[in-house]
Amino acid sequence: QVQIAESGGGLVQAGGSLRLSCAASGLPFGRFRLAWFRQAPGKEREFVAAISSSGGYTGYGDSAKGRFTISRDNVKTTVYLQMNSLQPEDTAVYYCAAVGEWRLRYTSQFVDRYDYWGQGTQVTVSS
Repeated sequence: QVQIAESGGGLVQAGGSLRLSCAASGLPFGRFRLAWFRQAPGKEREFVAAISSSGGYTGYGDSAKGRFTISRDNVKTTVYLQMNSLQPEDTAVYYCAAVGEWRLRYTSQFVDRYDYWGQGTQVTVSS
């Protein structure tokens, strides 16, 4: 049974940093592409960052470029999102998503390309 669990969210002041973690189990982690999405109240789920199964490729949404860094540890079966220079507009529930590399040839920014999702972790940035 595949389980994905995010952690590390919380309340931070504008300009601060947070590091989110996403632990996965029940799947061959090293063969899965992973991504972070976020969803603010009343808005659609938005792509944040993605990483290839080996970690050799990363991609970012416009809101994350230059501020956020995605990484993974295939031994710990965990993917991370380091978020710096946080702003109030970054307030959202952050979700981790996974898809097998045999299902998706490249990492994707589209929600419907991913098969497995965590429950999300709340990030709140105060001004």
